[in-house]
Amino acid sequence: MFKLSNVKRWLVAGVASLALAATAHAQDKVYKLKLAETWPSNFPVFGDAPRNMAAMAEKMSGGRLQITIDSRNKHKAPLGVFDMVRAGQYDMGHSASYYWKGKVPATLFFTTMPFGMTAPEQYSWFYYGGGMDLMQEVYGKYNLMSFPGGNTGVQMGGWFQKEIKSVEDLKGLKMRIPGFAGEVIAELGAKPTNIPPGELYTALERRTIDALEWVGPSLDLRMGFHKIAPYYYTGWHEPATELQFLINKRSWDKLPEDLQEILRVSMRAAAYEMYIHSYHESSENLAVIKTQYPNVEIKTFPSEVIESMRKVNNDLLEKYSANDELAKKILDSQATYLEKVRKWTEISDKAYLNSIAQ
Repeated sequence: MFKLSNVKRWLVAGVASLALAATAHAQDKVYKLKLAETWPSNFPVFGDAPRNMAAMAEKMSGGRLQITIDSRNKHKAPLGVFDMVRAGQYDMGHSASYYWKGKVPATLFFTTMPFGMTAPEQYSWFYYGGGMDLMQEVYGKYNLMSFPGGNTGVQMGGWFQKEIKSVEDLKGLKMRIPGFAGEVIAELGAKPTNIPPGELYTALERRTIDALEWVGPSLDLRMGFHKIAPYYYTGWHEPATELQFLINKRSWDKLPEDLQEILRVSMRAAAYEMYIHSYHESSENLAVIKTQYPNVEIKTFPSEVIESMRKVNNDLLEKYSANDELAKKILDSQATYLEKVRKWTEISDKAYLNSIAQ
């Protein structure tokens, strides 16, 4: 007899009850939450995710759950979302987990990892492989809850003003690149830095940095990087960049149970919507790059560079695991799940693409 998983049962029961709950409580108390996002006002794709979430939550709750969003233009702290939500200045946040590695190193692992899982693999790990429980184990210590907030898919390796022909070309390279990947290239002699989205173009134009990675064609073309950096490299460092919804635990606990379920459903639906939107926009903008900006050279890092990065990456993972019990627990979970799920990816997606390319 077919048996629904816990997640499927939650989705079926939760969604089925939303309309009834919204109608039954239409005249009840209105709960108002404030959300701080890392992104500038009207920022496409990334900024759409929290707005879609808020609109769905309000509609499904019959107006009982209302979420207002402050962009970085208002709160002036794009990389301060963690602290603002933790302190209760905001009830919610939309950002990326790896931005907090300087405060809580274990948060690093819930955005994406170099040479790691693709977006479908990572979503499977979150919802069926124990990733959500591990994420809550990390964030719960700080009075926070974290949920997947939208995925970009495989990100491009970045825009470079000079061609990368060898590992030697990375030495002294000033590059905007956050997360674990920044630590990897630092070991190879580069100088990684993290810069908020609104300052990237200026930093590259003024040569404050020599290179940067942002997302991919879905967003990079709008940023204008192709005007000042002609080399565009394919990815290795962020195969499944998952943004996050942060929630202050006290704010969550004040919500009635039905509104908590509505919020869960809204966040999950908005995250998936961002993933497919990003995929669409990248395909559209890649075509524009190829037809309208032929000066852009799309390149892949030499195998020597990739293998050097992979070796450093593996060495760093071993160090993290040796020095941090929680990091080891998360990394072991990801490695075990990847070993299993990748076998399916290889005989499904990869085999399909290889077959039709013959």
